[in-house]
Amino acid sequence: MKLIRTVFFTSGFLLTVCCGTAVTQTGAPGTSSSTDGKPLLTLQMPALPDPVRVVLKPATTALLVFDMVDPICTTQPRCTGGMLPALVSLMAQVRKAGVPVFYGTRAPTMSKWLPEVAPAPGDTVFASYGQDRFYNTDLDKMLRAKGITTLILTGWKISGSVTYTSVGATLRDYTVVIPVDTSSATTDYEVAIGMFQILTQFNANPTNEPLKAQASTLSRTDMIAFQ
Repeated sequence: MKLIRTVFFTSGFLLTVCCGTAVTQTGAPGTSSSTDGKPLLTLQMPALPDPVRVVLKPATTALLVFDMVDPICTTQPRCTGGMLPALVSLMAQVRKAGVPVFYGTRAPTMSKWLPEVAPAPGDTVFASYGQDRFYNTDLDKMLRAKGITTLILTGWKISGSVTYTSVGATLRDYTVVIPVDTSSATTDYEVAIGMFQILTQFNANPTNEPLKAQASTLSRTDMIAFQ
């Protein structure tokens, strides 16, 4: 998986996301300067590992869906494009397996879920107050009441609520799975940074070991099975 983006920051450094060993360059001959005269810094991020296959236990797994609502998702082509069909497919599989589904969004959009992935009778819907959906909510309490130990995180966006909830989840000893086709962001840069942060956060899983306990794994909808 190779994502290449070059971004100029106002603080006067350059970030290049690509494959290879991390290196830094500053003040090198022939390097461009920023508008304020400071030398540019070039960083190369290691290549992201490929998604891996996982087999999950329905009795101890829950699907979490974030912000698949109007206007958050409907204003983002990547959300209504590949993300939405992938999530529809995953939800069909999840519901067939009897996996509980939890929905989180801000109170003002609580009734604006996209019809393709709207809550069904028996699903849990809760108001969120931060990017980490555990913050100031009863999510942890509700999950533990159902005996949940593994979370599938989906929705908008991978560099926002999905990243920060993965941190909150692993800090609470949950094992996390993120299907990369069910979460995205506005730019390739945000997607790459989100995935990198997910794998290198608390209890890191930089090689993307399948279902590393109390860590996060990157998978894909066609690579997830329930047994």
